[in-house]
This record gives sequence, C-alpha cells and structure tokens, in this order.
Amino acid sequence: MTKPLVALVGRPNVGKSTLFNRLVEERKAITEDIPGTTRDRIYADTEWNGILFTVIDTGGLILDDTDDMISQVRHQAYVAIEEADVLVFMCDVLDGLTTEDQSISDILRRTDKPIILAVNKADNPARRLDAFEFYALGTGDPYAISALHGTGTGDLLDVIVSSFKQEVRENSEEIEATRIAIVGRTNVGKSSLLNALLRKERQIVSPVPGTTRDAIDTMILWKGSPLVLIDTAGIRRRGRIAPGVEKYSVLRALKAINRADVVLLIIDATEGVTAQDAHIAGYILEENKSVVVVNNKWDLIEKDSYTMLAHTAKIREALKFMSYVPVLFISALTRQRVDQTLNVALRVHQQGLVRIPTGELNRIVQNAVARHSPPSKWGKRLRIYYATQPKVSPPTILFFVNDERLVHFSYRRYLENQIRSRYPFEGTPLRLSFRDRRKE
Repeated sequence: MTKPLVALVGRPNVGKSTLFNRLVEERKAITEDIPGTTRDRIYADTEWNGILFTVIDTGGLILDDTDDMISQVRHQAYVAIEEADVLVFMCDVLDGLTTEDQSISDILRRTDKPIILAVNKADNPARRLDAFEFYALGTGDPYAISALHGTGTGDLLDVIVSSFKQEVRENSEEIEATRIAIVGRTNVGKSSLLNALLRKERQIVSPVPGTTRDAIDTMILWKGSPLVLIDTAGIRRRGRIAPGVEKYSVLRALKAINRADVVLLIIDATEGVTAQDAHIAGYILEENKSVVVVNNKWDLIEKDSYTMLAHTAKIREALKFMSYVPVLFISALTRQRVDQTLNVALRVHQQGLVRIPTGELNRIVQNAVARHSPPSKWGKRLRIYYATQPKVSPPTILFFVNDERLVHFSYRRYLENQIRSRYPFEGTPLRLSFRDRRKE
C-alpha cells in the first residue's frame, strides 16, 4: 500500500513551506517572505513514531484572482487537496482570522477529509492564546505552532498520524525507486516533458523563464518499475543568476543532479547545444551520473531523411566528452517519442549496475596492452599488473601499476575505449583509477 498523503494548504505567506521543511527535516522548499514563492506541488517523505507518510507543500490559495500564473498555482493546490488523505490547514496568528481563511475553510470542509487546523507563528504564550480565535472556522481544535522554531510541531505530528486510517498506518512502507532528474536551461521544456510523461498537469508550464523554482519529486510506476521523476528549475549561467529565490532554485537543481541515478539533459532542438548546455553536461559528468541527452521541440524542426543524423552529429561534436550517451529526439508538446525517455533512462541505469568479471576484465586489459604498448617516461615504462572493478554506479575500474605517474590521459582514454568496446556502459561514465602496487 502507498504511503498516506498529507497536504499543507492555506493563504500565501502563512508558513507552509517552513512547516514542510520542518516536517521532512530538510530544506527542500524555498522559503522567502514573498507571497507566491511556492508554485508547484512539492512532495517529500517523512516518518513519525515509525509511520511513513508523504507531505505535500502547495502554493498559497488566492481564490479571487484571475491572473494566469495565480490560477495555475490555485489549480495545483486543488489537485493536492483532491489526492491527499489528510489536510493541514495553515493560518497566521499575526494576521488573525481573515475572510480568505474562512473561504478556504469552506472549501476544505466540503472534501469530507480529516482537517487539522495549524495556527502558525505562535512564538510565545500570548500568541498561543490568540489562536483560540480560529475556533470560529469550524474545522476543529486549532493547534498553535511555530514552524520556524519547531514549537508545537510534535503535537501536530501526533494528530496527523492519528488521523490516518488503521490499515494505512500498518502498511505504509518505504519504496526503493530509480531517481531520474530532468535538467536543462530555462524554457527548454522540462516541466512540459514531466506533464507529458504523467499525462496530466503535474507542473505549471509557462513561457516565462523561471516558472519552476523547486526541485519537484513525483513517484510513478513505469512498466512495473517504481520511479521518482525530479523536475528542476532552469540552470542559468552563474553571472545571470539573481540572488534570492532564483539562486536557491538553481542550487536545488544542482542538488537534484547529485541525488539522481539518471539525468535527462533537455536541449532545445531549435537552438542546438549551447555553451550553457555543455556547462550543465560538464557538471553532470563531474558528479559521475548516468545521462540521456533529450532533444525537445523536435516538432518545430523542418526535416528530411538526414535531419536527425545531422543533428546527432552536431550534438556529438559539442558534447564529445560524453561520446557514450544516447541521444533522443522528442516533442513534449505532441508527445512524440516521449515514452522512449523513460525506457532509455531505465536501460542506462541498468548499464551503470553492470559488473565485469575480474577474469574477463584482465583479458580485455591484456589484449589492449598487447595491441598498444603503455607509455614510458624518465626511461621507465608503465606496467599494468592487475585490474578489478570494486564499484558500480558509476562503474569504477581499479588498475594496479608500477608507477601511476606514468599514466598519460591519452592511454587512460584508450583503455576506457577498449573496455567500452566489450562493455558499452551506455550513458554511464566509467571511472578509471590507477594505484601504485608498491604503495599497497
């Protein structure tokens, strides 16, 4: 059985993201004293008293505004309310009871779901007494908390967990899933791809750069395999990153790469590989992550029989330090070949888990040495005694040699190519490490 879902809902700037970070014990949501900082739904798992559950952070509910962005934020919050098992309705004790709180309360009561009223920013006894005013909302006892300082959050968690159905509490469990991060520059179609894969509007999509701010995790089951899709904010060049919300958005995108098993690098087919695309690819390589290059907006390209080959050649040339990566051509808008992205990502992930038998690996190395002698320096020739693979994901090959200083980068690349000719490790970086046997 899946873990129960708990949605945090309320007006803008009542502290939903601060409470979200407090409950999951990690700064996953960006928190700023600016209404509208959170836009998409953000999911994260947490545990209390041995019971696992998922918390959903939502954008602030503004009910009477017709602005397109606010309407999409409101829609995202409504989706979270619909799919949640328990609703935590957050209010601000400093603002007191507002008409917006009363309107949201009316909406939540119509869901017939457990509603827990959390009155935030009650940092002292006087403010905790002020929380009694919120009994007027008719949603039950108000729980005075301070999300920033953690006051009262333990009692709140007790109430949340007790609201779960008995069978949910007994069957909630952790699920091991492959993590796939969707990264790229701004406006290349990352959120559109996520929505196309899910066949629903999971993320807000807008031509305005910077619409996505947080790294958003979405759990799905794909052909029997559990996956976590991580949509991220667009990564700009360092000099163009504004301080504040955008800076934290980019940091979360880079962190998403770090915790992913496979990275989908999204490129705008109408622009080709830019310098920033190559920079992002270099960062992925530094993190030793498996990667698939996804050319989006392929529907906008005029094509003939050789168009795909020509574009592939240009991508290979621009990303020649990643010659092993698969290249896909898709359209998130029309869903052309969209399903291939996850199929190839899973295949690439499995490649990263391949382990070469030690005997086979040493035969490959011996044949490589026989075909092309190792380099020499200072009148001394490199000798390779033995090779083994101690790690997977990324695959790591350890060579025991007479002097690691004799290993030239060109011979390192030659050995990697010889190993890949037998074991391609598609989309996966191959780490080669050399160690002096005498040091051992």
